[in-house]
Amino acid sequence: MTRIAVIGGTGYTGSHIVTEGVRRGHTVVSVARKLPADRIEGATYIEGSILEAPAVAAELEGVDVVVFATSPRGDMVGKMRDAVADVVAALPLSVRVGVIGGAGGSLVAPGGPRVIDSGFPDEIKPEAEEAIGILEDLEADRSGRDWFYVHPAGGFGAWAPGERTGSYRTGGDVLVTDDEGESFISGADFAIAVLDEIESPAHVRRRFTVGY
Repeated sequence: MTRIAVIGGTGYTGSHIVTEGVRRGHTVVSVARKLPADRIEGATYIEGSILEAPAVAAELEGVDVVVFATSPRGDMVGKMRDAVADVVAALPLSVRVGVIGGAGGSLVAPGGPRVIDSGFPDEIKPEAEEAIGILEDLEADRSGRDWFYVHPAGGFGAWAPGERTGSYRTGGDVLVTDDEGESFISGADFAIAVLDEIESPAHVRRRFTVGY
């Protein structure tokens, strides 16, 4: 049994990760700025913001893995990169860190270009760049901390929840697409990929993509 904290655990991605973690019998703590009215049975909920790094880190004492499932949108654009770095720095080096990024930082094909550089919508570029900055910080880290970073499929989101099939594919640095060139993953199956990585680390200090 692993002690897992999910920062942003009440959002679309985070709630699926919390659900899958509880389903597998892990101890799961959800951290969010507001406590939800509807809670996942078996999970513990803590109110907190990553903008208050010392307080959040103190609440997470004893956890084995911290997953950042927050989205750099709204008031978090321009703040989230530094906030994640501050929380990570406040955690013991023994804590493994996982970050859920966006599709923008993954590659269209081996060797590039990146999705963000290939006709990416201008209106969501700022949040994509923020997420890419977090990855750059992890790759530049020389503390020895273990981490993983996950790029979901291009069609991943609350607007297309899909169903739990129990299947997924990983693609290294390259966006995962199907035979028709579509890139999609349901919230539940994405969470399966994240929990599989937590239980059986296959991407140590590396990023990877997930899709069908």
